[in-house]
Amino acid sequence: MSTATSTVYDGPFAPILLTFVDDALVHLDVAHDGVDIARAEIAHRLGVVPDPDPAPAHDALAQLDEYFDGRRRTFEIPLDWRLVGGFTRAALQATRRIPYGEVASYGEVAIMAGSPGAARAVGTACANTPFSIVVPVHRVVRADGSIGEYGGHPEVKHFLLDLENGVADRLRAPA
Repeated sequence: MSTATSTVYDGPFAPILLTFVDDALVHLDVAHDGVDIARAEIAHRLGVVPDPDPAPAHDALAQLDEYFDGRRRTFEIPLDWRLVGGFTRAALQATRRIPYGEVASYGEVAIMAGSPGAARAVGTACANTPFSIVVPVHRVVRADGSIGEYGGHPEVKHFLLDLENGVADRLRAPA
């Protein structure tokens, strides 16, 4: 029988609730509306109330620290895709191929996911990702280069893109 657990990470813009099933991340929620609401939503989606337990999240918490410190460019966290299927999963997996410090349009991600013309569906997939930050949907922008709403919190998307651009610029600078 699977075990669901959760823990809270003190994010730079809001608390982040990480939920695991066994040892795989099933949901990462930037809890803008509060941790209690985020916990209730994931319990409803999973059909079980996750036990508060930081142990399964140990590596993920360390990787988030490294990312926000500018020392990590990709996440190596096992993902449990049970809450994602069909084209949404293909679109989210495609966003994982967008390099750190770069962006791609919704249309470009649709092509990467094998469905040219499905830019709106990519937008929906990004808006509904269960793996915010870890699967870099913040790197997906509108065709005109504007960033969009990012779940009603464009300031978070700005923060993440600025963080990555600053690190990428330092890495590209001549020594």
